[in-house]
Amino acid sequence: MPEERIVCACSRRRPAPVHGAWVGERTGRHEKEESGGGLCHDCGRTFLIGFAIKNIYDPVSMVTGGVSGVAIIAKELWSVPLWLTNTVLNIPLFAAGFFFCGWRFIKRTLFATVMLSVSLYVLPEASYLGSDLFLSALFGGIISGVGTGLVFLTSCTTGGTDLLAALIQKRLKHYTLAQIMQVLDGLIVVAGASVFGIRSALYALIAIFCVAKVTDGLIEGLKFSKQAYIISQHYREIAEAIMEQMGRGVTSLEARGMYSDQEKKMLFCVVSKKEIVRLKEIVAEFDSSAFVIVSDAREVFGEGFIEY
Repeated sequence: MPEERIVCACSRRRPAPVHGAWVGERTGRHEKEESGGGLCHDCGRTFLIGFAIKNIYDPVSMVTGGVSGVAIIAKELWSVPLWLTNTVLNIPLFAAGFFFCGWRFIKRTLFATVMLSVSLYVLPEASYLGSDLFLSALFGGIISGVGTGLVFLTSCTTGGTDLLAALIQKRLKHYTLAQIMQVLDGLIVVAGASVFGIRSALYALIAIFCVAKVTDGLIEGLKFSKQAYIISQHYREIAEAIMEQMGRGVTSLEARGMYSDQEKKMLFCVVSKKEIVRLKEIVAEFDSSAFVIVSDAREVFGEGFIEY
């Protein structure tokens, strides 16, 4: 009898039933809860950005780019409130977003942009870090980066150059949103340097770097998984244990050892970062001499991971 092959989807994971419905099924009740919770989360994310702009960047005249940077310049030159400049400059950008991408693209972005203007209006003016430019650049970049990254994870932006970067990234997909934002923000920083001086602009570059790194870390880091290739004579036992104990799928690949010239079975499996430790323990239980290769998988689409 020919040997049975162990082949199944790498991402297969059977969801657990909850109150008669499978986890992952979108019921009307879940959609309503998600919608309400999503709005609250959007408020928190945008208020983080608003806090960084109004209470960290503005007190030290640090132009870190974006419409907020233009707003800081406008406030210095013409005493225009931050929230007003943010609102007015976003109008043509939203018109372009609606024209090129439709209402669905700008719907949540519109809410996030309005909430950013609201945060700039309602947050009290205060300087928590005094006149320390380095601390302002560092912590302003971290706080703003967290807020921006969390907003991007919901497939929307806070408008301004975030929206412009998202529109450009639809055409230039080989660049990340953070990279495009760096270029756009750099141009605005140059304008800020002409108003506030080169010293403030140099510290603003530190803030922009922090924003880019934190944003990229949130967007890409949360999607990372681990992929493992396992070569062992006990491949069947290992595969069954992974499927039964971890609920993950395993794919069997045909392989040949070039030194021994023998046919072998190589298992391929994708798991979350937290699960890789358990996977290695399972392999060691059945074959301590197994050959295992573990590497990062930047994005994994399919059941059990990121849904299409």
